[in-house]
Amino acid sequence: MDREKELAVKKFMAAEISKGTSLSEVQKLVNDEFDLKLTYMDIRILASELDNIDWDATDPKAQAKARAEAEAEAKKGSDEDPLEPDVEATPGDGRTVVEISKLVRPGMALSGTVKFASGSTADWYVDQFGRLGLDNLRGDKPTKEDIEGFQMELERVLPR
Repeated sequence: MDREKELAVKKFMAAEISKGTSLSEVQKLVNDEFDLKLTYMDIRILASELDNIDWDATDPKAQAKARAEAEAEAKKGSDEDPLEPDVEATPGDGRTVVEISKLVRPGMALSGTVKFASGSTADWYVDQFGRLGLDNLRGDKPTKEDIEGFQMELERVLPR
């Protein structure tokens, strides 16, 4: 495919994807519109080269999660006292904060960071066998209560 035709295909694909069209449907449309015989993998490769695409628009799981978060936020807003400000956890304030990384460490199933109630921080991971571990501890060694709080908070924030 020559460069001009590739640019036209990419522009067409970007428009369709931004409308929420699935990649398999984009494949059919591109093949019909441009009289091509591109495979699904060809379409995926071309799509990976596109900039400024909201991939969540075509992902039903991401859309459902966004709706659930919006509903939860709306409900939370109605339950809160408008005079009480939002309180963020800071190290050592008695709350454990667990974050899940969007980029998973190589060889791991999940990973992220933890701020223990005592103020120490660490990186955590779950390996391919489901074993939980801590790495790069900063601060004092976590207490038994810190570890228990971390495990409970991790269970709370993990997607079901």
